[in-house]
Amino acid sequence: MKITKLESLFVRPRWHFLKVHTDEGIVGLGEPIVEGRARTVAMAVRELESNLIGQDPRHIERHWQTMYRGTFYRGGPVLLSAISGIEQALWDILGQSLGVPVYQLLGGAVRDRIRVYAHCGGDSPEEAAHSARERVAQGYTALKTALDAPVRIIDTKTWFTRRSVKLDSLSLQQAQHCQVRLNHV
Repeated sequence: MKITKLESLFVRPRWHFLKVHTDEGIVGLGEPIVEGRARTVAMAVRELESNLIGQDPRHIERHWQTMYRGTFYRGGPVLLSAISGIEQALWDILGQSLGVPVYQLLGGAVRDRIRVYAHCGGDSPEEAAHSARERVAQGYTALKTALDAPVRIIDTKTWFTRRSVKLDSLSLQQAQHCQVRLNHV
C-alpha cells in the first residue's frame, strides 16, 4: 500500500480536514488545525507531502519521526498540528486496512459511552435560549453556545456598570476560547 495524495478540505467558518489517499482506495481522515490558522497549517501539510507520497502509510512512527526531526527547526503549533492531522489519517488508514477501529490499535476502549455536547446559538439571547431548549428536548445534557451576531470589543462588568446596565438576571458561562458580545439596552 502506498500514499498517493493528501487533500485538504476547508469547512466554514474555520475548520481544516485532511484526506490521505492510498493506491488501494483506502482514505484516512485527520484534522490538522490551529484555531484561526487553517490555511497556514494546510501549507505546512503541503510542505510535508513530498515526504509521504509513494510511502507505506502503515509506518506511522517512521513518518512521524521523519516529519518532526527531518528539519533544522522543530516544534511549534503549526508544524505539530500538521503532523498530528497527518498522523490521525495514517492511524485511520491502518485501522481500515486491518478491519479494526483505531482505539483497538491503541490499547482498547477506555469507556463504554461518552457525553457529547450540541451547539446552540442565535442572533440574540432569546434565540440562543430557544435553540438551547430545542437541544435539551432532543436529549442533550451539555450545550455549547455563543451569540452569532457580529463581534466587537468585549464588554466587561465595569463597562456595563458605567453605562447603568442591570446585570441582575445575567448569568453567563463561556469557554476560554470564546469571546462573547452582549448588546446593552
